[in-house]
Amino acid sequence: MGGPRLRDRPWAGIVASALLCALYAHGGAAWLLGFVAFVPWLRTLDTSRSLPRALLGAWALSVGYTAAVLGWFASAISGYLQVGTATGWAVLLLGAPLLQPQFLAFALVRHLVGRRHGAVLRAFAAVAAWIATEAFVPRLLGDTFGIGLYPSRLFRQAADLGGVAGLTAVLLLVNEALACALARRRLGWRALATPLAGAALGPLLLAGHGLSALADPPPTGPLLRVALVQSNIVDYERLRRERGAAAVVHEVLDTHGAMSWDAVERQRADAVLWSETVYPTTFGRPKSEAGAELDREILGMVEAAGVPFVFGTYERDAAGEYNAAAFVAPGAGLVGFYRKSRPFPLTEYVPPWLDGPLLRRWLPWAGTWQPGTGARVLPLRLRGGREVPVLPMICLDDMDTGLAVAGARLGAQAILTLSNDSWFTHAPQGARLHLAAAAFRSIETRLPQFRVTTNGYSAVIHPDGSVLAAAAMGERSLVVGELPVHAAPPTLLLAWGDWLGPAAALFLLLLAAASLLRRWPGPAGAGSTARAHAPVSVPRRVAVLPPAARLAAGLLRGFARLGLLGMAAALLLGDAGWQGRTLATLQTFTLVFLAPELAAWLVLRAYTANAAIEHGVLVLARGRHRLDLRLADIAAAEAWRVPLPRPGTWLRLRSGQRWPFGLALADTRALATALGIPGPPDEPASRLSAYAGTWAAIRRAGRLAHPMARFVGWPMLLAIPAFRLHQHILYGSGLGEYHEAGLQAYVTGFLVWWAAWIVGMVLYAAVLRTLIEAGTFAAAVWQPVAALDVRRWVERIGLLAFYLGPPAWLLLLTA
Repeated sequence: MGGPRLRDRPWAGIVASALLCALYAHGGAAWLLGFVAFVPWLRTLDTSRSLPRALLGAWALSVGYTAAVLGWFASAISGYLQVGTATGWAVLLLGAPLLQPQFLAFALVRHLVGRRHGAVLRAFAAVAAWIATEAFVPRLLGDTFGIGLYPSRLFRQAADLGGVAGLTAVLLLVNEALACALARRRLGWRALATPLAGAALGPLLLAGHGLSALADPPPTGPLLRVALVQSNIVDYERLRRERGAAAVVHEVLDTHGAMSWDAVERQRADAVLWSETVYPTTFGRPKSEAGAELDREILGMVEAAGVPFVFGTYERDAAGEYNAAAFVAPGAGLVGFYRKSRPFPLTEYVPPWLDGPLLRRWLPWAGTWQPGTGARVLPLRLRGGREVPVLPMICLDDMDTGLAVAGARLGAQAILTLSNDSWFTHAPQGARLHLAAAAFRSIETRLPQFRVTTNGYSAVIHPDGSVLAAAAMGERSLVVGELPVHAAPPTLLLAWGDWLGPAAALFLLLLAAASLLRRWPGPAGAGSTARAHAPVSVPRRVAVLPPAARLAAGLLRGFARLGLLGMAAALLLGDAGWQGRTLATLQTFTLVFLAPELAAWLVLRAYTANAAIEHGVLVLARGRHRLDLRLADIAAAEAWRVPLPRPGTWLRLRSGQRWPFGLALADTRALATALGIPGPPDEPASRLSAYAGTWAAIRRAGRLAHPMARFVGWPMLLAIPAFRLHQHILYGSGLGEYHEAGLQAYVTGFLVWWAAWIVGMVLYAAVLRTLIEAGTFAAAVWQPVAALDVRRWVERIGLLAFYLGPPAWLLLLTA
């Protein structure tokens, strides 16, 4: 797939990627193809010189991908619309860009970013566009590429970090790295080493997390034994026409009743689960006397069994009718309903903005059900008074990571999934995909799952995603399985929620804002290499550090930084004993950060001297102490490779020895220019040197970047509305505590809030700094010559995130 050949035959790469995706979606060992499936298409995009050409390639692959991976959906469309297979395929392929809009977003962002930046930033921006599109653009099926990793028990465990979308992101980045390596294949092995190492990093990280997750002892708890009744009674409409509605309803209830009785009496099930919409009318609010009789029949069945039943039915209120799951317990009757939160577009639900007489005339089969209000946890009331809180999900609900995470946060100890997959009767591949997607909800929450469908695949799913028991497609079967139930263990996904999509969107917004900011006049827009390397005078104040002083200050500052990151991690994961206790947080902050940071500052202060050049001599003076070094004796300036206690420089003497004192300052090149000696080479000698050479791009001169603005003024601005809201909640007015307890208590309370916000912003800044340094270091490893440009960009993005992130978070909390 060389460059000239690919330009001559651009469709070859698209067809190759579509075929690889088809094999990947087939399952089994073909999951390995997910790491290479898009490489041919990416090489095609690399040779697309114009944006329309790139978008045309993206549209073509969206069609090819839809045909190859979702071809089973064509038969479902033709069956539902009662049209021929050819019409079903036509609808499917014409709607491909709506089913898979992420291809267009990916190609658009990749092309635009690639005009100005290198392969690294281009790849991350394109992947962010893919993930953000899947998260925020309404799509019919809710599928994502990472689902294809389900056959790998090891790799799929990483879904508890960023959801199945995180697996998609890793697969796309590996494909990008391999495409980059393929583009460099004629430049020698050195040019190939970096992208190939990046490509290997993704699978290694997935495998490492998988080994760690599988090595952890599984959570223990009391066993829950659930019976899944798969009746294999499908096509209700045809059966009603042939036998009559009453006969069909009684056949369904009799079949389910007999299978449930066997599950309870012979197999000792604790609860019984029936599939979605198995009860063909509203339960609890009958529409007729016949409906009331059916309700009494169900209640009698539950009383006789002595165990709770959960089954698909309908519910209605003043707003309309809902696809629902009813919880019925012996001795208590109807315990509650869960309303399906993600009704299938058009077939079950039509958005109000789209609904109307014209749509109903064109699509008379369009649904009228209403969506539910989100996750709800309901009790399974078992024998002996035991209750198990469970999260019910219906059909398309199980494609939603956020819904599962919300239920786990509400205290669910197991997931109950009801689905009617009868429209997959002639397309079992779609049913297998649905099962795999549902299994990821257990991996993400680490909760057991009991999943029942009308005619396959009903399954008992372990928290690691393994199917322990299942019924085949198209068979009448009773599946009974038991698993320990327990509260969801702490995972990154549960702590942060479904975070990857919003993070990807925020990254794109910050990238766009930084691009605009770069064009503004002033220091923030200064980014050219010529300006960065302009001659400057020697810094007036410099810390002159002997090795012992540098080691002491470096250890103190390193401990302070690690302490900040430890506090941030504990807060993010919700695993801190002092979380929610402001005074304890302030004490911990003082102990692990302020004290060692102050000690490091005092060491640096003790060795700070005035610097000047006098008659060809570098003079460093502090009080009566003075160090002189002839400029003629200095051969070169070398940046510290480890920026502790802060970035600095070694001076290399013409004798070949290193001057015994280090100078703490960021811009080694500027110092070398002032001293008239060679600085770091334009082509860094190593990747670590490339990383060290970017420190001069950290600009602290701007007002917004000044520590007083960031860690004193900005926290105060954030603390004022938060404190006033606190006063309104506790005391009824913004000055409530002042009127009740006096001025001293009011001022003290505000100072505590202000201090807490200072701590929070310092922790936030530490996390941003870690991400900035990690991104710059990754760029230095990947493309050393681009490290400086990446540093400038991520510094701008980090500053925007620092000031825009907290207000956005407050708005989300109050929304």
